[in-house]
Amino acid sequence: TQDTVDTTAKEDTADTTENNTSSDTTDKTEEEPPEIIPENRNTYKEGFYYEPLSSEIIDRITGCSYPILEEDETIEISYEDLSYLVVQYVGFDYETHQGEIICNNAIAGDLAEIFYELYRNEYQIESISLIEEYDGDDLASCTANNTSCFNYRKAVGSNSLSKHALGLAIDINPFYNPYITYNKDGSDNVYPEASADY
Repeated sequence: TQDTVDTTAKEDTADTTENNTSSDTTDKTEEEPPEIIPENRNTYKEGFYYEPLSSEIIDRITGCSYPILEEDETIEISYEDLSYLVVQYVGFDYETHQGEIICNNAIAGDLAEIFYELYRNEYQIESISLIEEYDGDDLASCTANNTSCFNYRKAVGSNSLSKHALGLAIDINPFYNPYITYNKDGSDNVYPEASADY
């Protein structure tokens, strides 16, 4: 009889402990803190906005798409000339995704509107990521069919700065929409080369 009483007492204790644990867990559940929206954010539509580069974004791009300069070097665009643009897009999986773009302030509003129209019309885009995801390698980004804008680099096959260096050009699905130039003999050059079939 004593054993039965002891066992029952232990079971009661265990039940109480489980109930307390469950209650504690419920009480300690915290809600996600609300997003702090910068005062200088410009929202075109929900999910489509642009704002000046934050210190975190500046740290992320410096030394990659935005060069670290020697003392005697100059750069034709400043951080203040650029905007960080967030858009939504329909992926090749038919799902909605969020993309990020760095572009020139002069076209940020236009790009927000254009990407909203592409999204509204369910135009499929494989990915929209900063060139930093590809270590600043334009060829790698294009081969991955990644849509991107700003990258301080020279134009393909040229010693002149690309419009991408000023954040004024954007490649959309660049593997399926390759960059093509034509030679005097009628032959062409396709970039990236692997996308020649397109």
